[in-house]
Amino acid sequence: MPTRTVTWTDPAIYASAADLSGLELLRAILSGALPRPPVAELLGMRGLEVERGRVVFEMEVGEYHYSPLNIVHGGVTATLLDTVMGCAVFTMLRAGAGYTTTDLQVRYVRPVSVASGVLRAEGTVVHAGSRVMTAEGRVTDARGKLVAHGGCGCLVLTAVHGP
Repeated sequence: MPTRTVTWTDPAIYASAADLSGLELLRAILSGALPRPPVAELLGMRGLEVERGRVVFEMEVGEYHYSPLNIVHGGVTATLLDTVMGCAVFTMLRAGAGYTTTDLQVRYVRPVSVASGVLRAEGTVVHAGSRVMTAEGRVTDARGKLVAHGGCGCLVLTAVHGP
């Protein structure tokens, strides 16, 4: 039987980066100055590009992402979309601010399997209000075929609370 071991760094480390803006924090993770968050380690997500209002991540799918239908569970794809859209919003926030997703809409275009190869997900801010932001995202397979797309709303939080 195949096995998979996941290790991660204590997320409390991000408290030491409270003086960084969202863009600065994500760039620190992308450069390796800060570790990837536990969810990224668990699912295998990696940041590729981070700029103000836009991020690109990739994720290699494995059988450990499968549902009983022998394809990647839709929730994994939804999580990837939620992550890139939320991170795109996060790039717009100043130090000490955070966000939470208020709604998530996903449209699945085709099934994803190991044969899909590495997924590429892009999130882009559509509206950057002071209290509510919206973003859209797209996930494509290794051949550049669209597998899912969606949108989300995010509530901007002016205070970030620790664990």
